[in-house]
Amino acid sequence: MKNLLVTGGFGFIGSHFIRYLFDDARFAGRVVNLDKLTYAANPLSLADVTARAGDRHVFARADLADADAVRRIFDEFEIDAVCHFAAESHVDRSIVRPDDFLETNVIGTYRLLEAARERRERVVRFHHVSTDEVFGSLALDDGRAFVETTPYDPSSPYSASKAASDHFVRAYHRTYGLPATLSNCSNNYGPYQFPEKLIPLMILNALEGRALPVYGDGRNVRDWLYVRDHCAAVWRVLQRGRPGETYNIGGRCERANIDVVHALCDLVDEMAPPLPGGRPRRGLISFVKDRPGHDRRYAIDCSKIESELGWAPEETFESGLRRTVRWYLDHAEWVAQVRSGEYRRWIAEHYGA
Repeated sequence: MKNLLVTGGFGFIGSHFIRYLFDDARFAGRVVNLDKLTYAANPLSLADVTARAGDRHVFARADLADADAVRRIFDEFEIDAVCHFAAESHVDRSIVRPDDFLETNVIGTYRLLEAARERRERVVRFHHVSTDEVFGSLALDDGRAFVETTPYDPSSPYSASKAASDHFVRAYHRTYGLPATLSNCSNNYGPYQFPEKLIPLMILNALEGRALPVYGDGRNVRDWLYVRDHCAAVWRVLQRGRPGETYNIGGRCERANIDVVHALCDLVDEMAPPLPGGRPRRGLISFVKDRPGHDRRYAIDCSKIESELGWAPEETFESGLRRTVRWYLDHAEWVAQVRSGEYRRWIAEHYGA
């Protein structure tokens, strides 16, 4: 892999993956970062890596749905491997505007697959990053977890779009022999995450003494995965995964949403200045109307990647959450830039509107 195309490289997980390549994996090739620079993309999250990597990190601004632009990038940079993170990923947004998810997650993946298929003699690996949400919902009292062969049962426009893209990737492996692998991961968290997601939203609202909105009864269960652990797993699959195979990547950290919020409140109380009057931040929690199609429980069985590829998560939920809260407390400037739109002005200045 001399020229690795990373899609969505300025997004949350994609930027961590590029950081992991240069800092931990000691990747010797060139990373071509294809990103459309939508609202959740932030080049400032990789500013230090970009400065250190020099011409070994190249930014190529493009829309995945633009077939000509994707083909041009493949040829200009002689792409020989792909790691596909780019996706619209926020369930609430998919309920309001599902067309964006169809365009990016399905059509965009198809364009990428076509470009790779047309250059099959050069492309040695195509890895597609997906989600546990494609499997649908488990009951709270169900002791099972999702395995790689669990039937798909998506509940939201987001998970339906990811399910469709997964099927296209498998079809291109079986029909055209594209050396593709897939991974389905659980909920990621960590530094640099856009504040619309649960954990950063709760941290920042708790710091400011604002309401902490929790859907429904708060008992929905998710498996939580520290983002660096996810990046290490994806890199392991890219290097050693068997073409045509799927690998579930989980943190073995099932928690109810309300328990996550309680833990965050307690950490912010411990690590940040107290609220006026010394009120505990758990008192900021408010339960709001549940969202449509809200899956009750996700659980990932990651035995396959552990046994076949020797990967296992390093962070516990407690250690990862503490590191995450500490990062947001120490990086108020990054948070302010994201919230104020300063990073959008930075993008306009450096890359055009």
